[in-house]
Amino acid sequence: MNQELTYWVALAHTPKMWTARKNEIIAYCFQREKTIVDFFSSDQFLGMSLTPQEAVLLQQTKSELANYAFMVEELLDQGFDIIPVTSQEYSPTLKSNLKYSSPIVLYTKGNKQILHEKSIAIVGSRNANENSLKFTDNVAKKASMEYKVVVSGFAKGVDKQALDSALAYKGQSIIVLPQGITTFSSGIKKYYKQIVGGDVLVLSTFHPKLPWSVDLAMARNSIIYGLASEIYAAQSDDKGGTWSGVTEGLKKGRKVYVRVPEKKEKCANKILISMGAAPVDIEGNDAYIIQSIRKKDVELNFTVTLPSVNDSSIEDRIYDFLSKGTYSSKQIIDGLNLSNYSIQKMSSILSKMKNINKIKEGKSTKYSLLSTKRPTQLSLML
Repeated sequence: MNQELTYWVALAHTPKMWTARKNEIIAYCFQREKTIVDFFSSDQFLGMSLTPQEAVLLQQTKSELANYAFMVEELLDQGFDIIPVTSQEYSPTLKSNLKYSSPIVLYTKGNKQILHEKSIAIVGSRNANENSLKFTDNVAKKASMEYKVVVSGFAKGVDKQALDSALAYKGQSIIVLPQGITTFSSGIKKYYKQIVGGDVLVLSTFHPKLPWSVDLAMARNSIIYGLASEIYAAQSDDKGGTWSGVTEGLKKGRKVYVRVPEKKEKCANKILISMGAAPVDIEGNDAYIIQSIRKKDVELNFTVTLPSVNDSSIEDRIYDFLSKGTYSSKQIIDGLNLSNYSIQKMSSILSKMKNINKIKEGKSTKYSLLSTKRPTQLSLML
């Protein structure tokens, strides 16, 4: 097993080659029922069509296998795990979101099962204001109560608040590092109890010995978003990591929830909402937005109200909730945190929705989906 991991690590750190191209190599081997060891052991790399530059780079990687073997042995001896992209331990959420841009290997420390749990990312400014930190705390609390893992980038501000709040509410978290995993010894020591207890997983996609850098911090952001099933933005400027991550997510059709700011707050949250992000209040609940745009500038004015009965976002949440089982109106209200809805009001909404099955159980009524079939997501066939 150590030998095979050596080849995986070697491919992962082959320089000047895009991750997508490396995944094409893996797919090429998979289609021919060959391993990554077979690929490197072949004189002609299993006959794969490579550019002259790629062939030179891969030959250089082969010449460094002994060094990679030593590094793998050292990592395993220190209690780190190395997870190749084809492993069943690899995050299916990350692979689904990033597809052929999925990192070749993940370096981890802690409970790897966390990678298979439902997850959310709470992102935002390093210099977050009080409202943003309160929002982060509320969303992390709600996620922890729903047994969802909170993904954190471990930067100061929103990232650090997300991690601390998740642990304070007895939840779980993934710390995504902007550095090599062996250079995070102080952090591993600080969270050792939570790591051993299974509540924290430390994860890096970079060379294990690389120190922190701005470039790695920016590159790390795509992994944070990729590991999350849901994305919540507490506070964003009109540039930087949060802005680029959210706008990129919106371009890819991902659902991103953005906190509706107060009138006097200076941030770009309103612009992100105007671009298609879903507005949420400071508790992390859906908010209905009425917006107006001034003729002479781009300032957006917002009024936040409670969702209306006909608001499609409420129906989407109900459909998603019912996909998990059969529930009464009261259970749906409690499960979706819609304390402003009466049982009668919820029953009225359900009666107007399509694909809903009404089940009588004595004096009570429960609801389920007539069909739970959902579109399948594209996944990397590895």
